[in-house]
Amino acid sequence: MAEIFILEFEGFGADAYERVNDVLGINMDSGEGEWPAGLHTHLAGPTEGGGWIVVEVWESQADQDEFMKSRLGPALHKAGVTGAPKRAEWSKARAHHTPKKPSKKAQ
Repeated sequence: MAEIFILEFEGFGADAYERVNDVLGINMDSGEGEWPAGLHTHLAGPTEGGGWIVVEVWESQADQDEFMKSRLGPALHKAGVTGAPKRAEWSKARAHHTPKKPSKKAQ
């Protein structure tokens, strides 16, 4: 079963997020780009405290580790992001689904 990875940052906002993704060659507006092997889902956004949170679903921790070593770590460095995240937590997924049934409010 898939693995859930939660990263939470302080002092990291939308500008830094965009710089990192530009280096990675991923367009977060269109979703197109060079996504890493083993990544199923990527969600990101601001926190109430002014930080940034990333929630991902990976096939394995090893896939994310390979991405970190080969691409994400260098991209963070190149984008000027320093320091460790406030939170980096793994969890085994019990389920992983992406329902696409729109709410009445969205219609």
